[in-house]
Amino acid sequence: MNRGVALVTGGSRGIGAAVARTAAAAGWDVCLTFNSDETAAAGVLADIESVGGSATAVRADVAVESDVLQAFAAAEAMGSLTAVVANAGIVGGRARLDELTAERVERTLAVNVLGTIMCCREAVRRLSTLHGGHGGSIVLVSSAAARLGSPGEYVDYAASKGAVDTLGLGLAREVAAEGIRVNVVRPGIVQTDIHAAGGQPDRVERMTPTIPAQRPGLPEEVAAAVVWFLGDEASYCNGSILDVTGGR
Repeated sequence: MNRGVALVTGGSRGIGAAVARTAAAAGWDVCLTFNSDETAAAGVLADIESVGGSATAVRADVAVESDVLQAFAAAEAMGSLTAVVANAGIVGGRARLDELTAERVERTLAVNVLGTIMCCREAVRRLSTLHGGHGGSIVLVSSAAARLGSPGEYVDYAASKGAVDTLGLGLAREVAAEGIRVNVVRPGIVQTDIHAAGGQPDRVERMTPTIPAQRPGLPEEVAAAVVWFLGDEASYCNGSILDVTGGR
């Protein structure tokens, strides 16, 4: 069953790549964005196409408005857009707040907050019945950091994800009567390379004892929650925030 097109930002690695593969397996044609790693994006496309799915990739920095517009144009070129996953996000190196630079904070907020807002804006412009659309689903990928605060690690990242939570709650109420559902998934400690990118390659191992489940999550476990929210199986879920954290 073809469910239309799903746009997944940050879909070349980690949770985003798992979402792209899972959405394709569930019947969506997938348009994924990547920021710089074209080889990784090509690998996700190959995985999807090897099992009969349809996918395309577009280079985009979600903090740049023209890139966001280009990504949505690529998705629409594939067919009827029915789902959007705002997953792209970044985290800086481990630092206290009094060690942060303005440049770092600005970039974190630009990608994690501004980028998510612009992706939601373009999704609403296409999905809302107010604009002639046929409805659809938006899922925002946040983080357990939004409620834990990440003290001594990266409170700027935690604050940006707190903004994502609030955006999800407000937007869900704003567009519910226009055929759009908006939900939020908050991953916890997950086995991805975002930890190494943030300068903490040992973070998963170091934090595992703090997880009640006594293990880190897998990207596929988060993806399963995201794709469930996208589909009709979650038709009465709107404004929900789901933690996928192993109890942390």
